[in-house]
Amino acid sequence: MDPSDQERAASAVSVPERRIVEACGDPPLPELGVIEQVWDTDPVPAAAVGSRAARAVESLSFDGVPAGGEVALGVGSRGIANLAAIVSGVVEAVADAGYDPFVFPAMGSHGGATGEGQREMLNELGVTAAAIGCEIRSSMDVVEVGRTPDRDVPVVADANAAGADAIVPINRVKPHTDFDGTVESGLSKMLVIGMGKQRGAQIAHKWAVDWSFRRMIPAITDQLLEALPIVGGVAVVEDQHDETTIVEGIPPSGFLDREAELLERAYDLMPTLPFDDLDLVVFDRQGKEISGQGIDTNVVGRRPFSINEPAPERPEIKRIYTRSLTEATHGNAMGVGSADVVHEDVVAELDATTTLVNALTASTIRGVKLPPVVETDRAGLVAALSTIGVVDPETVRVLRAPDTMHLRRLHASPALVEAARDREDLRVLEEPSPIEFEEGQFVAASHRE
Repeated sequence: MDPSDQERAASAVSVPERRIVEACGDPPLPELGVIEQVWDTDPVPAAAVGSRAARAVESLSFDGVPAGGEVALGVGSRGIANLAAIVSGVVEAVADAGYDPFVFPAMGSHGGATGEGQREMLNELGVTAAAIGCEIRSSMDVVEVGRTPDRDVPVVADANAAGADAIVPINRVKPHTDFDGTVESGLSKMLVIGMGKQRGAQIAHKWAVDWSFRRMIPAITDQLLEALPIVGGVAVVEDQHDETTIVEGIPPSGFLDREAELLERAYDLMPTLPFDDLDLVVFDRQGKEISGQGIDTNVVGRRPFSINEPAPERPEIKRIYTRSLTEATHGNAMGVGSADVVHEDVVAELDATTTLVNALTASTIRGVKLPPVVETDRAGLVAALSTIGVVDPETVRVLRAPDTMHLRRLHASPALVEAARDREDLRVLEEPSPIEFEEGQFVAASHRE
């Protein structure tokens, strides 16, 4: 759709600020200060990430792989810190060992479920042939490598990867947005869903409705490890600042057990909101590189689109207002249904086809239901706060964050600023002051760092 047509479409469904104010009155809004979460972290120095990745590969056994054999390296679409450096380090180590590496996108249906779209996603993450030093083979072609014994579910894999002499997935281990299990997002899920391309992802999500991901992923992972020449994987864990803290080679025998241990560590390091009871949270953006669901369900305590999967117990957030999509998400608004109100910029940036294809593949069409759309930030705040009962600007509990990944520095209402003064894990950086608007939009940018 032409950008001007997209903007007109957004305006057509957007409610003007004046109508919101007419309906809700003109309530006083809380002032906002700035607080900071205090985290104790020990990241890998950026200059050392590549060599750590290389050492991870060196810990794996390539016994049985012929000299000069092709090694397929699976890379996904998530916004992993230092991704290009990690992949480059893996490529260098594989090449130094006498093998011929190539990268294939292991990202399910992302990139519009096209080979070129997935190549472009890697390109935007800095994973280009020039940057990593090897060829990228991007195709949606898959081959069936088996069927599950009890349910007769087809098990498929990227055709390029399946034809290689060895396979090494590279992925971050972290909590998943849609389910809880001993393994969630990581190497095993990349094998089952990412390497399965659009077809494999769709098969997995359909069967997960009855089977559940927590049972399916380990079962199919075992089957893939038996059917394909997977020599191991490179697992990454990030800290609260989204910096690389662990880079580790995991042999096939450790995919499930060691990955489960790394998942526990990832839960410990996952950035979260510093309060469990909130009236309104404003997110400046959402996107697929931020979270598979755009807005991380583990951060907001909502999982409205998952089937047969309980929501996290905390936090409790009465209203969520989302302001935009990230550029890197390419209009994919997966998970927009987690919000209660969205800015018209979300609709102006939304690619309906990409979003729906992702939702259909993941069997989570409720996650892309469009919330009420407002013209301005002021309208978003008024609409959200006017629907939670009586609001006192001095006691209402409001946070504003860049997104669900960047949660170190937050705009906070007076009640939360006061609460922060008594906590060792929080510090107050700026005292509350009136929110500044220009034509109804926020003047102050959110604090990314």
